[in-house]
Amino acid sequence: MPITPKILLAPLDWGIGHATRMIPLIKNLIHNECEIFIAADGNIRSLLQLEFPKATFITLKGYNVKYSKQKKWLALKIGIQIPIILCSIYKEHRWLKKVVKQYSFDAIISDNRFGLYNSTIPCIYITHQLLVKTGNEFSEKILQKIHFWFINKYTECWVPDYAGEKNLSGQLSHPLVNIPPNVHYIGCLSRFQKNSIIAIKYELLILLSGPEPQRTILEKILLHQLQFLDSKVLFVRGLPATMEQLPFQQNISIKNHLTAQELNEAIEQSKIVISRAGYTTVMDLVKLKKKGILIPTPGQTEQEYLADYLEQNKMFVTAAQDTFNLNEAIKKAAGFNFCIVDFNMDEYKIRVVKLIKKLKNANTN
Repeated sequence: MPITPKILLAPLDWGIGHATRMIPLIKNLIHNECEIFIAADGNIRSLLQLEFPKATFITLKGYNVKYSKQKKWLALKIGIQIPIILCSIYKEHRWLKKVVKQYSFDAIISDNRFGLYNSTIPCIYITHQLLVKTGNEFSEKILQKIHFWFINKYTECWVPDYAGEKNLSGQLSHPLVNIPPNVHYIGCLSRFQKNSIIAIKYELLILLSGPEPQRTILEKILLHQLQFLDSKVLFVRGLPATMEQLPFQQNISIKNHLTAQELNEAIEQSKIVISRAGYTTVMDLVKLKKKGILIPTPGQTEQEYLADYLEQNKMFVTAAQDTFNLNEAIKKAAGFNFCIVDFNMDEYKIRVVKLIKKLKNANTN
């Protein structure tokens, strides 16, 4: 009988990007005959259940981080929630000890969930932020040391970016310090596939995501300005667990959520994409070679850095939410010299195969 590794995957609930970038990993693990378990709750669980209805789902509550309505209060809002986050990390670490015994998992893959390490089995931690950007050098050094402490608790840390000078996240994944020895660059993680020939259907595709209330604030800004745009638009709200439907406007189709296949097609059918500067969205747009306008979440310094870095490298256009003007952003993109690098998007499969071989060898000994 073939050995079937049992693997638990758990994405962070900070927006849906941590979950969607796990989709190619999960598909590859299934392709390599692994038994998949997914720990999630809320929107994240709903999204992944649509993609993997045959997987076994285990309820694991998220960190449920809330953002402030105003950028200037974000640091304080996050700071107040630190004790709650630390409590969640402690609880998920204890929770993992129980489920490892209950289900006899062979490995854990955690996307940015700090407490999902266990000394009895291989545990993988996924992050593209080896440097946590705060805008303050002193606090960045402290947070980096804390982050590295957690990374060292794991068997391996997989960074979804490239090791060389040509990469997608700059200092975020290539900090100017000695990184932990268990860090491995695995290349981009994108659930999408590029089709050779596909016709343009939409002038504009809007993809919303990220924590509240900023997701809703941007949604209202965009819906208001779209009233004055005479172009065909597809608006995806990024709410997989929501049943409420917004009314369609004459030239705008509004969807709460699209499956990976539907979204893949929608992006390729669109002339330009407006989205948050989330790293997962960036990887998806790069794989599909699609032009994009990135709007960082106000106060989220990682997204602000990433958007600036990518615009400087001629890959995407960026615009600020508080001064956002749809017509101006579209004009800026029309005159921008986009230059998206042709990356190898299958590097991660090498690391997955190595993990599976390791697990199967351990099971035969």
